[in-house]
Amino acid sequence: MAAPLLASADPVLTDEVTRMAAAAGAGLVTVADAQAALRSWRQATVVLVGADLAERVSALTPQRRPGVHVVTSSPADDHTLRCALVLGAETVAELPGDRDRLGRVLGEAEEGAGRGCLIAVIGGSGGAGATTLACALAQVAGLQAPSAVLDLDPFGPGADRVLGLDAVPGVRWSDLAHSTGRLGSRSLREALPARAGAGALSWAPSAPVSLSTDLVREAMSAALRGHALVAVDLPRSDDQQTHEVATRCDAVLVVARPTLASITSTRRLVEVFNDQSRLGLVLRGAGISAGDACAATGLDVVAQMSDQRGLREAIELGLGPLPRLRGPLARTALRLVQGLRSGPGDGPGDGPGDGPAP
Repeated sequence: MAAPLLASADPVLTDEVTRMAAAAGAGLVTVADAQAALRSWRQATVVLVGADLAERVSALTPQRRPGVHVVTSSPADDHTLRCALVLGAETVAELPGDRDRLGRVLGEAEEGAGRGCLIAVIGGSGGAGATTLACALAQVAGLQAPSAVLDLDPFGPGADRVLGLDAVPGVRWSDLAHSTGRLGSRSLREALPARAGAGALSWAPSAPVSLSTDLVREAMSAALRGHALVAVDLPRSDDQQTHEVATRCDAVLVVARPTLASITSTRRLVEVFNDQSRLGLVLRGAGISAGDACAATGLDVVAQMSDQRGLREAIELGLGPLPRLRGPLARTALRLVQGLRSGPGDGPGDGPGDGPAP
């Protein structure tokens, strides 16, 4: 991901801006000479030029671009202002007086650095395997770029437990429950328990805490900025928070067993969603045909897979649902991730078929 750039050889200025970037959750790239600044000029989300290098950088006549700011630790003199004009700088920030304004610049740059794919997974009936699929999606996506599971089901198996991260130190919901303000994407990503690119924000072993809607929004926003894919494990609930999360997602996967009881439960669940356009049905196991399941629930079947042999053992050993990238669960997760990455309108998958396990 692109990051803010600071061009300065002033250790005092560099140290102060580095602390500000850390507070904003932005991964700052620092260079100490003008030529190095020029090499990263176009890729940076925002460019901060220290007053000590402003003349040398402006002498190289870098390409005009938005998001350039000159930073000084003393009142700006006429020479610094002239260099800022040559650079096309939007502002000249005088520290420490302009610390808050520069902090917002860094935060906004980090906010716009990228947005991952947000996918919700919910069980059409109890024991359908929604948490398992959410974790499998994160494991597959994490092989190429950071991914995360946001576990919003306090009475589920626990995403960290399914991924084998329950003994790994890191932030849980209880650590964030009383936090206020903005969460930095980089700081959240680095704080989550993770392995092989897949992290989880889940629940502590103690009684689950109550999560405010503002906290859930902020956690989703920070996770999206810092991960290529975020899978949200939704509870089977008709509350406002569940509906709001679903509306923010690029896709919502409803996992069901192809049995009469599970499909009946799934149909009742689907009916509580006002907007069903992003919902897709994932069938796990053998039984009712995809066509009959589609007719009963009103949802397109985006994936159908047989049961994964050795799944329970892999999870109990702390290996996650995909200790190896083979089998029906791995193929289904990979195809769903590829479908989500193919762009809006293409759907979460290219068809329901998966076939039996090898």
